[in-house]
Amino acid sequence: MNTPRILTRAALIAATALTLGAQAGLAQAACKTCGTVTEVRAVTQKGEGGSGLGIAAGAVVGGLLGNQVGKGSGNTIATVGGAVAGGFAGNEVEKHVNKNTVFKTTVRMDDGRIHNYTLRTQYAVGAKVTVADGKVRARQP
Repeated sequence: MNTPRILTRAALIAATALTLGAQAGLAQAACKTCGTVTEVRAVTQKGEGGSGLGIAAGAVVGGLLGNQVGKGSGNTIATVGGAVAGGFAGNEVEKHVNKNTVFKTTVRMDDGRIHNYTLRTQYAVGAKVTVADGKVRARQP
């Protein structure tokens, strides 16, 4: 007499477990901001120039060197030319000094979409991340 009741309870418990498991799986799949890092490539970028320091220092050095060449109007032309060339060279040196490394990162979202980001933070391939408003962050467990 108790057998049908036991089977009914067992069936109810099994059905509940399946339902909860399915709901957990749907909740996990429904995360629209979740993804996994699939590729990371380090890239060195030229820094910013334009602070004026590199240009000014280069122009002074170039002008001094140009001033050592020729006499009269030839000296003036060499001084001005040296200052211009020195300013350009100084700006390029400043850019080189201020170079930085960024990481070209590919993220495969849980819904299958693939996005590419240029980040200052390096993530390991396989890292679980969230993406919101274009910002990539490590996913909290």
